[in-house]
Amino acid sequence: MDRSFYHFALRYRGGGRDDVKALFAEKMFRDASFPKDEEDFDSLSRYIEDQADDDLRSTTFDELYAIYVDLCSM
Repeated sequence: MDRSFYHFALRYRGGGRDDVKALFAEKMFRDASFPKDEEDFDSLSRYIEDQADDDLRSTTFDELYAIYVDLCSM
């Protein structure tokens, strides 16, 4: 990958209140312990599941990660 998942997902910040991707990105940005250099799905997924936060949903992560792989693995 050419960048970490964190840096990829930041592009979704600033969306509306009903935009789950924007809410995820904002929560991720404000989480000082989020693994900012990580690219691995399993490591990121474990971190997100351990947080169990309404704005850091695993379903949204799965969707964002699929887009991340599609766009950044070229």
